[in-house]
Amino acid sequence: MAVISLGLTGCHTITNLTPSRLPRNANNLYPVEVKWDHKEQALRPESVKAFVMIGHDFYPMEKTLLMKNRWETLIPVPADKDAVYYRFKFEYDINAIPQPKHDSLLSREYKLQIVGEKP
Repeated sequence: MAVISLGLTGCHTITNLTPSRLPRNANNLYPVEVKWDHKEQALRPESVKAFVMIGHDFYPMEKTLLMKNRWETLIPVPADKDAVYYRFKFEYDINAIPQPKHDSLLSREYKLQIVGEKP
């Protein structure tokens, strides 16, 4: 499994926990997982939403059970494709006066290669 960290600022680190290669499967859905660490004390944890972006499509991620700061989902890769490029996006609120401020963070682009014979 390739683990790649990307420190975007001093406060945030996105770690892609998805292998760079996965075997082709019959349902064309592939698991992706990410870890996001932050040191932003004003961040409202209940406001965090994570997504996988493929082109202009967004796939919501679910928090991984029993794990801290990890999210996962399945992404579609058409049967005729050998790879997909994707990014992680986090949206969240930060405490601010007079009202909370909405912010977001976008990872660098990653490549998932699908290996095996095409149907």
